[in-house]
Amino acid sequence: MSALAYKLMSFEDYLTYDDQTDNRYELIDGELALMSPPALIHILIADFLADLFKQEVKRLQLDWYCLKEVGVRTGFHKSRLPDIAIVTKAQVEKMRNQVAVFEVSPLLVVEIVSESSIKQDYRFKRTEYAALEIPEYWIVDPLENKVSVLVLEDGFYEVTEFKGTQPIVSPTFKELVVMPDSILQQ
Repeated sequence: MSALAYKLMSFEDYLTYDDQTDNRYELIDGELALMSPPALIHILIADFLADLFKQEVKRLQLDWYCLKEVGVRTGFHKSRLPDIAIVTKAQVEKMRNQVAVFEVSPLLVVEIVSESSIKQDYRFKRTEYAALEIPEYWIVDPLENKVSVLVLEDGFYEVTEFKGTQPIVSPTFKELVVMPDSILQQ
């Protein structure tokens, strides 16, 4: 007797999936990947950065949103849940009444590293975000006390690491003044 064939979840099925829990999942190669509950430091850093980005968007009167808890489709059977995504108001308007999973590239995404996400954040998401042509990707790493800013150039990310009181340089937020210590000491 042959084993039943395993069916991969489609992106469309992922958008409507509901297991009647508060669990959050990413879709990786057609399979659901349960996201671990974040550590408190993770939440504090995400809130700090979201507030900082929102202030800068407002100050510069940009037609952008800083969003948490949204998804980004990164492939045929893939969808990620970055900690923060900066998107245009036009992107939001196109999908206002739809599930909050963007199928077009955000301007910037931020991932905050935890013990369980090191390989995902530094390796897999880096590749997926580059393929999606997300112009800027921040990896905030409280484990290594650094912030890496990855800028897309010719299809690949160029990485600059910032530590301590060294001001972070962001092509998306050119006038932003923030140091890794300010972010990581939440």
